[in-house]
Formats: sequence, C-alpha cells, structure tokens
Amino acid sequence: MPAAVWFAYSPDRKGEHPQRHLAEYRGVLQADAYGGYDALYENGRVTEAACLAHARRKIHDEHVRRPTDLTREALRRIAALYAIEADIRGSPAEVRLAVRKEKSCPLMQSLYDWIQVQMKTLSVHAEMSKAFGYMLKQWDALNVFCSDGWVEIDNNICENALRCVAVGRRNYLFFGSDNGGGAAAIIYSLLGTCKLNGVEPESWLRDVLGKINDWPSNRVHELLPWNLSPVK
Repeated sequence: MPAAVWFAYSPDRKGEHPQRHLAEYRGVLQADAYGGYDALYENGRVTEAACLAHARRKIHDEHVRRPTDLTREALRRIAALYAIEADIRGSPAEVRLAVRKEKSCPLMQSLYDWIQVQMKTLSVHAEMSKAFGYMLKQWDALNVFCSDGWVEIDNNICENALRCVAVGRRNYLFFGSDNGGGAAAIIYSLLGTCKLNGVEPESWLRDVLGKINDWPSNRVHELLPWNLSPVK
C-alpha cells in the first residue's frame, strides 16, 4: 500500500470531529494524549498507541531549563530505545517485533521500574514528577510498539507532516472561511503525500495541472503522487 497522508479541516478542537472521521475504523490509533480521542478507545474497537516523543519532550524541556543527573539518566534511557529503532528502521514488521521483544521490552520494563523509584523522591509539584506522571498515565499505550511491529515508537511521522500547517499559520494566519480550510486540507493532503512518496510537490502539482483539464475522470487515480514521478 502506498504511503499517504490525509488532512481534515475542522473549525475547532472538539472531540466530535475525530470521533466522526474514525467512526468505522478498527485498529491502532497512534497519537498524543489529546482527550478528544478517548471515546474511540472505550469499546476496544480502537487501540491507543502513545507517542514516546511527546513524553520525552517534557523531560527534554526540563533538562534544557535545569539539567540534572535525573534528566540526563531519563534521556539516556529513552535514547537507548531510539537507538534500537534506528537499527531496525525499514525492516519488515515481523523483524521489528522480534527485535523489540528481545531488546526494547526489557528496556521499557527497566525504565518503568526506575521511574517508580524516582517518583518516591520527587515533590508532586516538581516538573520531572509531572513528566514522569504523564508517562505512567500513558504507559500501556506507550508499550504498544513492543507488541506490534507495525506500530512506531512515536508519532513523529504525523508531527512532521503537520509542520507545514504550523509554518503556514504563522505566514498567512487565516484560511478566510470554512470552505477555505477544507480546500487547504485537500492541498495539504496531496502535497504531503508527494513528500511521503519521494515526489517533489511543486513538480508534481505543475505536472498534474498541465494534464487535468483533458484527463478522463475515470482515470484520475493515475495522477496520484505514487503513480507519477516528475523530475525532481
């Protein structure tokens, strides 16, 4: 199956939007701890997979502000998990799962035990206590990658795809209307899919715009990014 990214516009952050988009979905949803997803997990139809990068970021931010032996050790332990992922990146799911069971699962258990010990020494108001508390609350979801070779250790692929929205928001500020937001979501989806398939977005868009007027409507799928590879 070709790689693809899909953007959906909504006028607000209400949980009803992802719940509607994913109403028929069954499988794993890897995301941050946004509460709007919670209803999707309630009946077991959707499995929550958390993002270790989000958990790490809270520790890293505290390390930047006030580096300590505690922050360094926490980051070192997480880095060891990412080193394993770097070694198996691009491998088949069954290979990734086998390596994770052998190497990552013990490290995750060790990290859990270590955090439990540290929590006993920290004030509930300490930033590291909050960072560790976030991890413990998400612990089962953070461990899904250890039991499913298709699941990533984090949600960085989606986070990277969203970067264009954040950059755009700073530059042009507004979509102008809900219709404008919907149109932007379509463009973001197409150009983001180009990037995932190694196709230069502007070249692809120029190529498609030059063909689309006379292109048969029943063959539009042939213009999708994974079917066209314009010169980069």
